[in-house]
Amino acid sequence: MTSRPVMSWINLGEVAYIVERRAGSGQARHVVRELRRRVTLDLPTDVRVLEAAHIKARYAVAYADAFAVATAIAHGAMLLTGDPEILDGDPRWPVEDLRT
Repeated sequence: MTSRPVMSWINLGEVAYIVERRAGSGQARHVVRELRRRVTLDLPTDVRVLEAAHIKARYAVAYADAFAVATAIAHGAMLLTGDPEILDGDPRWPVEDLRT
């Protein structure tokens, strides 16, 4: 397991657009700055892109969610989520349900 939280740049972009839609671009920039301080950001490589594509092809998850799963697997990290699509995916995925 990695000691510092890890997040794909793809998922950081997803967070940024959601926050901007809900609270404006200033708040989105603030959240991005905070996340950059607190997590290791994983720039997707060709291997990660193809792994995410493989996950997307086999499971009913959003493409950005496939990056979250692929990134967690690659880093030996736990994926914290409340997303039912991820939680209902492959039981071997390293996920922790935040809904409980």
